[in-house]
Formats: sequence, structure tokens, C-alpha cells
Amino acid sequence: MTLTQPGGPARTPWVDLLAATEHLDPPFAVLDVAAVRTNAHQLVRRAAGKPIRVASKSIRVRSVIRDALDVPGMSGILAFTLPEALWLAEEHEDVVVGYPTTHREALRRLAEDDELASRVTLMVDSPDHLDLTAAIVGPDGPPIRICLELDVSLRLAGGRVHLGARRSPVHAPEEAAALARKVAAHPRFELVGLMGYEGQIAGIGDNQPGLRRFAVREMQRRSAAELAERRADAVAAVRSVAPLAFVNGGGTGSLELTAAEPAVTEVAAGSGLFAPRLFDFYTRFRPQPAAYFVLSVVRRPSPQHATVLGGGWIASGAAGKDRLPTPVWPPDLSLVDQEGAGEVQTPLAGPRVDDLGLGDHVWFRHTKAGELCEHVDEIVLVEGARVVDVVPTYRGEGKTFL
Repeated sequence: MTLTQPGGPARTPWVDLLAATEHLDPPFAVLDVAAVRTNAHQLVRRAAGKPIRVASKSIRVRSVIRDALDVPGMSGILAFTLPEALWLAEEHEDVVVGYPTTHREALRRLAEDDELASRVTLMVDSPDHLDLTAAIVGPDGPPIRICLELDVSLRLAGGRVHLGARRSPVHAPEEAAALARKVAAHPRFELVGLMGYEGQIAGIGDNQPGLRRFAVREMQRRSAAELAERRADAVAAVRSVAPLAFVNGGGTGSLELTAAEPAVTEVAAGSGLFAPRLFDFYTRFRPQPAAYFVLSVVRRPSPQHATVLGGGWIASGAAGKDRLPTPVWPPDLSLVDQEGAGEVQTPLAGPRVDDLGLGDHVWFRHTKAGELCEHVDEIVLVEGARVVDVVPTYRGEGKTFL
């Protein structure tokens, strides 16, 4: 799959997608190559010259990660576990683990391998985690690259209101500097980066139906203004302790806002390549849906319903209807409230249900990106009206990191 050619205008892909895959037996997953290509170049434009570190958890297909890194403007990987990072570092030179790890075997392997230690950066967010890591890796061996995570949530009412993901305990610039001094004092550690993920901006659409969108927009406006100042202060405080090779921030939903901060040297994105349902509700950008999964009709329990086999591919996060997959082809189909998306069957209703017969294909979009690939061993790449490749997912390569 080549992503280096600029993408085209918005398009209606259904005729080609259906023609290319009509011979396949569900369940199967599909990537629309033209849409992925368009999305990649949209991400680069939105980053406005800041390099994009590819978030592997939102892809979980090694060949797609490789192709993304061939796109000018994309550089480095943001991994989600250390075992995954070590695996990816066998062929990639710059892998940052986006979350703290306590995986002893993987830490020992990193600590004993000069090449892996030069390619992989660990995430640390507390003195306790630093002490645990030091105890596992021991005093001797190649230097261990360390990135500090700054909490970039919005705190209001004296901290009583917390808006954003509960990640790092390091919130204030002086807390970041104190942790940086502890890293710098350890002979085995090399402080190279600072990261902050503003999920309250990147992961929440500001154009959702109803009045809630106005509250989201105001929250995000206040959060972006507060964060730009605090992150700059934190970067300055940490750089007074040690030079930083990178300052990473943002996500698909906040690229242009985060990239505009002078203190940020790179941004992160991955979900924007697949454009799952989550990203249908943003005013700042409109990616093209690129990832789908397909199920087969196996029952017609009534004239008003058609039932597909499987379908319970639920997204992570707070449980709710917005975590459910969405039927998108044929159009005008909907889940049934009493059953939702089930483990072994999913009934569908809607004006077009009469058009469905046994064996017909129904196309769905997952709410999130990489989680789709935990359900399939391979993903079908379609360009034009033909299948151009079938590539393994992490699961297809025998890897289940989380």
C-alpha cells in the first residue's frame, strides 16, 4: 500500500468496495487504501510542519505502520506497551512507549541490548515508577532513554473538577522539574523527552448532536489556552535540568491546536488514518472513513428485522451507545435497542431491511481505530474495485499485547 501520493477529494466508495469484496466470506475487515492515503496527507497538513509520531495502538497492522512512516512528515512510533515497542524496534529506530511499564522481562531485555536501548524510550511519570524501573534494569549496561509524562488535563475549582484522562500525577511545571532531576541523577537513565496527551481536546468531538457541543467547545477553548502556557513552563523547567530531544503532544483530534504551541516539537496521531466513527463529530477536520468490518445476514426473524452473525465489537471507554459499532451499508439500518451488538448475533432494523436476504453482507464501522484489528487475523486492502493485498494484523502475527 502506497500512501505517499497526495489524496483526492471526498468520494463515495461503495460501488468499488462492494465489487472488490463480494466473493469474501464474513467476518472480514477492510481498509480503503485511497481513503487512508487521503487521511494521511490531511494529518500532515494539519500538523503544519511538526513531525507526526505514528500511534501504533490506533493501527495494530505492521505493514500499515511501515507505509505511514514512508509519508513525508511522519516520523517515529508511539507504542502502547514495552513488549510491542521491542518488537517494532527490531525494524524501526525511534519508538517511544506511550505508557509506563512494569513488564519485568521486557525491561530486562531492553537493559541488556545496546541496539534496543538506543531505539526505545520509556515513559515515566513518578519517582516510584522510576525507582521500580531502576531496580529491574540494574546499574550496569547501556543508557535507558526516558520520557516524562506531563498531566495535561484541565483542572478547575481548585482541582475539584478534572477534565481529561487520568494519566500522569505530574501536573505542575515544578513537579516535572523535580522528576527530571531524579532522572538526571541516576547514572543509568538519559532524559530525552516530555509528553502530554490532551484527551479532553483530541478525543472529544466538538460537533456532537445536541447542546452538549457548545459546552465541549468552551471547555476545549479554556483547556487549550491554559495548557499552552503551562506546557511551555513545564518544558522550560525540564530543559533547565537536561536538554530534550523531543516534546510530544496531541492526538488526531487536536493536531492543529497542539502543533501551534511553540514548546511542542512533534505531535502524535494514528486513528486519523482509519477515521473511525469517533471522528465524525469534529469541526476542525473531516477525515474519510477508511476501516470497516463486514458481517453476513444469517436470519430474518421477522419482516422488520435481519440478523447478522456476530457484531459485538465494542469500543473501550465508558459504556454507552456511542461505544457500539455502526451499520453503514446498506444505508438506513440501525441496531435494535434491546440487543445492541451481540457476541454471536446482531439484529438490525430500518427502512432498507427488506432488501436483505440470507448471505448478504452488512458493513459496519467501529467506534475506535486499532481495536478493530483485535477481532481479525488479517485485513483486506482495497483500491479501486480490487483487492490489492491481504495483510496480517498484530493478532494475525500472534501478538496480543493488551
